[in-house]
Amino acid sequence: MEFKHLVEAAEKWCSGNPFDLIFAEEDDERRLDFYAEPGVSFYVLCPCGTDSFHVWSESEDCLPFLQLAQDYISSCGKKTLLEVLEKVFTSFRPLLGLPDLEDDSFEHYHADMEGEPGPDHQQMGVSQQ
Repeated sequence: MEFKHLVEAAEKWCSGNPFDLIFAEEDDERRLDFYAEPGVSFYVLCPCGTDSFHVWSESEDCLPFLQLAQDYISSCGKKTLLEVLEKVFTSFRPLLGLPDLEDDSFEHYHADMEGEPGPDHQQMGVSQQ
């Protein structure tokens, strides 16, 4: 994909979350830099040819949170820039003070499982006859 299209996709992605695209460079490397308060920053190196995306941060505080996105990128299959950015956003939710989406869905599921079994579920235990 042409770099200008990647920049446009990144700008559009930023409109729906707290990150801003603060730098885009194509000369030395195809790099997009992002920043959000409170000091959350990362950059994406965009592939040329058969390479894959790469995410990194200059901030020691941010690096551990990028592991999920790095694992995702290195997994099977080609990834789009938007897929990578969404995975990074998910990874940074705790740093941004946002609830973790995976925890929310688990709590929702767990809440649905609590309570009395429905009429079509047999009770476990000894039946009295």
